[in-house]
Amino acid sequence: MDKEKKIIGLQRNVFFLGLVSFFNDASNQLIQSVMPAYLFTVLGIPPFFVGLIEGASDAISSFARVFSGWFSDKIKRRKLPSIFGYALSVATRPFFTVISGFNDAFLLRVIDRAGKGFREPPRDALIVESVEKKDLGVSFGFQRAMDAAGSLIGPLLAIWFVKLYDGDYQRFFIFSFWLGLFAVLAYVFVKESGKPLPLATAEELDFRLIRRNKELLFFVMSVFIFGLGELPIALMLLRPIEIGIGTLNVPLMYFLYGLAFTLAAIPFGKWSSKVGERIVIVIGFLAAIAAYSVLAATASFWPTIIAFALYGLYPAAAEGARKILIAKLVEPQLLATGQGLLQTAIGVSSLFAGLIGGALWTEFGAQTAFVYGATMSFAGLFVFSLASFNNVFRRMRSRA
Repeated sequence: MDKEKKIIGLQRNVFFLGLVSFFNDASNQLIQSVMPAYLFTVLGIPPFFVGLIEGASDAISSFARVFSGWFSDKIKRRKLPSIFGYALSVATRPFFTVISGFNDAFLLRVIDRAGKGFREPPRDALIVESVEKKDLGVSFGFQRAMDAAGSLIGPLLAIWFVKLYDGDYQRFFIFSFWLGLFAVLAYVFVKESGKPLPLATAEELDFRLIRRNKELLFFVMSVFIFGLGELPIALMLLRPIEIGIGTLNVPLMYFLYGLAFTLAAIPFGKWSSKVGERIVIVIGFLAAIAAYSVLAATASFWPTIIAFALYGLYPAAAEGARKILIAKLVEPQLLATGQGLLQTAIGVSSLFAGLIGGALWTEFGAQTAFVYGATMSFAGLFVFSLASFNNVFRRMRSRA
């Protein structure tokens, strides 16, 4: 890419896709930072159904991801499917004003997350195709940092709205919609990379991709096992309410989660370029395990703050590094498909995590749910470490 097209040292597409992520996340997190309290305290939806909403919507998102990745590879375009996904999510936000119960919340969250799933694989593929390999870590780190910055603004706005309008949720939802429109408008400045794709493209959804690539298979397997313990953030945000910290502090916990995410995203992205994505992923996994352990053991304010800050380190370290690792493990013509398969493993495991975590919470209490999360997360970490650091696949490639 030409140097004159760079903005603050970043390729033009990376910069504007960062703005898109910022506005979209500010819009989305304005709602999400108050949604758990709204569902639980206003609508009276119990933890099991909160987990069901989040888990099912993530699963739907995963199927949208794998189709979107294949579709993007098929038509050899990245911008069109990704902007459609952003527009679909933003379009749901005015309808949150008419939520009256579980069914409404479930439907809107499913549509919203389907939009998220549809946009991410082609967007991530566009980032990969827009930069040199040596700049992948910084580029994904910037994109995740802008995501996280939006995640900070959203909860801060929520705290202000709660105090100013005394819990008038209708104002949250309308303002969120207008804020989300800026994300769609920012896409005007994003262009296709212009990088020619290989002539051979996937003619069908190629699930054999993970069977013929053993290293990819074990990586996706470890992500799936870890994801079985990855409790939805909306469910985790019920913990401050349960231990008596208060509903007004829920956006604060979400803000701390996003703050840790923002501060750590770019440093982790740079570090992954130096020490390798696998080590950074391990650090992210360990941060999540530590957060679950603290939330299982605590019933007071300060340890809860520490736990949510620790949990913010998990996506900051793992999300970008996982995408880069997938990009290195698959053929270039199947780049978006590979990203879709990764997100499918995450989304399907999220369905089970939401269902199991919510059921354990409802029947046995929050501590049991967090112990389950920490246990399954450790199992995923074990599989990932076993496959990544014992040179098995290096020896297999050397024999080939």
